[in-house]
Amino acid sequence: MAKFVPIAGLVALLLVTGCTKSAVPVASAPGTQVTLLTSLPMPTKSDANGGEMRPFFIGPFDKLSISVFGVAELDREVLTDGRGDFSFPLVGSLQAAGKSTAEVAEIIRSRLDRRYVKRPEVTVNLVQSTSQVFSVDGQVNKAGVYPIVGEATLMRSIAAAGGTSDFAKLDDVLVFRRVEGKQFVGIYNLGAIQRGNYADPLIFANDVIIVGDSPQRRLMKDILQAAPLLTTPIIVLSQQL
Repeated sequence: MAKFVPIAGLVALLLVTGCTKSAVPVASAPGTQVTLLTSLPMPTKSDANGGEMRPFFIGPFDKLSISVFGVAELDREVLTDGRGDFSFPLVGSLQAAGKSTAEVAEIIRSRLDRRYVKRPEVTVNLVQSTSQVFSVDGQVNKAGVYPIVGEATLMRSIAAAGGTSDFAKLDDVLVFRRVEGKQFVGIYNLGAIQRGNYADPLIFANDVIIVGDSPQRRLMKDILQAAPLLTTPIIVLSQQL
């Protein structure tokens, strides 16, 4: 079971010692209020200058595919501008930022239905997004910024970053998320998720994933690399690598 912390101002990290054990603050800023939640909150429309949730929210410079059934002349791809707006024939300018693809389709449908097309069927799909991205850093093979494609989860996001490195600490994976001006951090045990102990959490646009480092694994690698130079056996006592 994962534990989560809302943070006002600076981040306060919690040490999670087990599924049923209490969490103990290991670092905090003066005046920071720490509260445990059962899950990270989902982003809202006010967070969607690039924040995605289910359904998808459109942002600046996103490419959309628009289809009007039976009217091939209106089928086309459009690119939103820096404010997340675009123009469409017979419809005019649309303010799409912060709206879902279904909401934009309904706006187009209602405007066409007034004068031009009787009971039009409009479909809007995301083709390419530059605003809907998440970041992965820490002990992964390809740290970087990646686009949200379909339903992103923590395991899929780390896989997109090439998987964890040899020194990853699987029980120390952090997800940072800003919701309505507040910063939250979720602490996950990736190994437990991979074993099916609890659900793989959703990842949204603007999330930052940090995979922790295992000093014990680094120590073991140093010892093993030095082993060929030694003439006596190596015995290492370690509670957890």
